[in-house]
Amino acid sequence: MYVFMNADTFLKKGFMISTDKSLLDFDTIHHYLSVDSYWAQGIPAERLARAIENSMCFGVFKENHQAGFARVVTDKATFAYICDVFILPGYRGIGLSKWLIQTITEHPELQGLRRWSLATSDAHGLYSQFGFIPITRPEVWMEKFKPYQVIKKEEQ
Repeated sequence: MYVFMNADTFLKKGFMISTDKSLLDFDTIHHYLSVDSYWAQGIPAERLARAIENSMCFGVFKENHQAGFARVVTDKATFAYICDVFILPGYRGIGLSKWLIQTITEHPELQGLRRWSLATSDAHGLYSQFGFIPITRPEVWMEKFKPYQVIKKEEQ
């Protein structure tokens, strides 16, 4: 578990980023992702719990209250996929998302990776500050996509 305290400005304002999953407010995270996000609407709680369990998670906290969140799906050797990144509305506009992505990309267990990836519809400006660019060879990438809204009950 790492607690990132390298950004004095945020610490003085009472913010903290931690990878300690026991600090996460699951209900807040699930509500945001399943109701407010454009990418995970309808995600069942059980599926999100399993995703959190099997990912590196980064919680942003203000005095022990969830202010933001991100997951990294990784083997910690060659690849990392950043997903489910959000800062709750009441905490936006003060640089927390930038601090969160910086913290993720500088995490000691995620150094030396061959490839980082993510998908976004609206935060290209944020991610480009950290070296992310559009996929240079999209013809070599494939996907199998099943939105949560069409997943059959027995698949959950």
